[in-house]
Amino acid sequence: MFGSIATSRRVLGAAAVLTFALAPVRLMAQTAAEHIALGDRDHTSINAPSALHHYEEAIKADPKSYEGLWKATREAVDVGEYNPDEKERDRLYSIAEQYARRAVEANPGDPEGHAQLARALGRKALSLGKRDQVRYAADVRTAALDALKINPKHPGALHVMGKWNYEVLRLNGMVRFMAKTFLGGKIFDSATWDEAQRYMEESTAQEPARIIHHLDLARVYAARGNRNKAQEQYDLVIKGTVADYNDKKYQAEAAEEIKDVK
Repeated sequence: MFGSIATSRRVLGAAAVLTFALAPVRLMAQTAAEHIALGDRDHTSINAPSALHHYEEAIKADPKSYEGLWKATREAVDVGEYNPDEKERDRLYSIAEQYARRAVEANPGDPEGHAQLARALGRKALSLGKRDQVRYAADVRTAALDALKINPKHPGALHVMGKWNYEVLRLNGMVRFMAKTFLGGKIFDSATWDEAQRYMEESTAQEPARIIHHLDLARVYAARGNRNKAQEQYDLVIKGTVADYNDKKYQAEAAEEIKDVK
């Protein structure tokens, strides 16, 4: 009798140890999923810093979480874009690039990782001087085109390509000459205003509610001297529904820039 009780206790004890040992594995997967859900909630609520925190927690729990990685990239870029602290902005852009590269490695067949990498590199480039921007140009373009090979209608990648053409054409002639001559940047010859407009119009058509698409399309129209179309796009930005973290700042910029096309 006492022997059977002792045996039962040993069996129960072993089961408890096994359960405890397996618990972290189950909790890890659950925690990653929970944090992604919380990050999605905060993203929808336009709380990018909190969303970034949860996506990073998801990555800690599951370092190969593709969803956590590309979404953390998106939020890091958003938080960094208007950050007044230059060191913090650079840190955010650096981790955004790291997360995006890991996302591409985790799932190279999905366009989102490539598109977020293009966006992270593009924003990093825009935070630098004109001459330093050319060093990023090829990688930005390659990542965006990789996304478009998988999904030709990906709005984020279309936007990056429109922005890429626009920013290259805004570089002064000397910088472009140096890029082509000394950095092997012959891809700069592929930038045209027609392509800048085409890509930006396509991104706007794919996501008509996104304020940033309309803002950058307005800038392309303004640069091409099409004041009426530029004004239409600026008006859409100003009257648009705020849905993304930096939308209010985009609206403020549109309110200033529209004065030059009226």
